[in-house]
Amino acid sequence: ICFLQLFDVVNCLAKENVRLLVLGRKHMLRNSSNWKTEIMKEMQNKADFFFAENISDDDAFLLYATLRSGKHCKFVTRDFLRDHKACLSDSVMQHLFRKWQRGHQIALSSSAEARGIHFLPAFRYDCVVQTTGDTWHIPYKDVFEEKYSYRVPTKWLCIRQK
Repeated sequence: ICFLQLFDVVNCLAKENVRLLVLGRKHMLRNSSNWKTEIMKEMQNKADFFFAENISDDDAFLLYATLRSGKHCKFVTRDFLRDHKACLSDSVMQHLFRKWQRGHQIALSSSAEARGIHFLPAFRYDCVVQTTGDTWHIPYKDVFEEKYSYRVPTKWLCIRQK
């Protein structure tokens, strides 16, 4: 992520008066064409920062910080965290990890037409077939796309038994 995009994300979320923790690497502190010291200082006035070593796997810090911050904590990353899910050898654990991820990951929208910062929200519900009495709620997609862990169907087919 470039510093201008990070700056926009921090500013956007800071307006919502939420507590922010930005996880980055130490190279972000050096003034360069990629990271501007004055912009980093401005962001540090709006969010807490943790800088890991440049060669570290910062995803582990992200997962730890999110889990440690409580069940209502959300995180923003462009990473799909596939490597972490793959480390879980049990398919039940992989399913639970994906379910947790869908409920906590807020993704940046990647639309060419969209200007500014737009987020795909974390889901407040489990996107699986659900039943209540004689009614079935079935999630579906109109078109096939490669399934990323945070992209789940947003349309529901509701069927009622007579």
